[in-house]
Amino acid sequence: MFAEERRSSMLELLAQDGRIEVKEMAQRFGVSLDSIRRDLAALEEQGLLIKTHGGAVPNQQVRQGPQPPERRYGQPQSHEDAIAKHAAAFVKANDTVYIGGAGIQYGVLQRIPESLPLTVVTNSIKIAETAQQRKECDVILIGGKVRASGTIADPISSEWIKQFTIDIGFFTGGGITERGISTGTSETALFIRSAFEACRSRIVLAPHQKIGRDAFMLAVPIERAHLLIADSGADPEALDLIKARGVKIEIADHPDGIEPPAGLDESRGKEQ
Repeated sequence: MFAEERRSSMLELLAQDGRIEVKEMAQRFGVSLDSIRRDLAALEEQGLLIKTHGGAVPNQQVRQGPQPPERRYGQPQSHEDAIAKHAAAFVKANDTVYIGGAGIQYGVLQRIPESLPLTVVTNSIKIAETAQQRKECDVILIGGKVRASGTIADPISSEWIKQFTIDIGFFTGGGITERGISTGTSETALFIRSAFEACRSRIVLAPHQKIGRDAFMLAVPIERAHLLIADSGADPEALDLIKARGVKIEIADHPDGIEPPAGLDESRGKEQ
């Protein structure tokens, strides 16, 4: 296989999986690690990807709009469903729960048992409508200007959510690094920052395609999170940088399984 053919195949894998790793590509194509690194360097020079520690991610713009609803709330990818299932296990009966409007946050709601009584606080019309169908669920929809995506994120909503005290919140963003969670708009970043302040326990949902990249605006420093849930496709070096900030990390699709951390419940009674 010629270098151009290999690079084309690598781009196809990158589009499919959201990430490629040097070691895996070297094994797949039967070439040296240095050959793959040269391939990645060449593709980065062409603006086709961004090199990361041990691999590469797509060269996405820092300001990207949300996916259309049929994709955002459709069948989740297996690694995102694993994260959602793992996260949902932290919700207890009668909890007040913040759930935003991203697809993986919708997945958390879907994974919470229908019989569990809870209160859902959200800035998403889709989440509110879905939660309202549950018999044992009260729903609080944060008001403000409704965006085309069906979410509400403006100065009104950012101030409103500060008035609540919420047991547990599930957060994600366009990018997640050792700096923190970042998003594509300043309005969304401001709302996430306010929602973080309102939640006693803060769990970050971090599928591998989000880890190691920064979006347009930083919402919250990563050390403000109590737990980050990732999947086995995440860049280990990027996770190490996050862990060095004092954030506990769990891998949702780990073959041996990982028990919820004993310290998470303690964080519900504390403010950081």
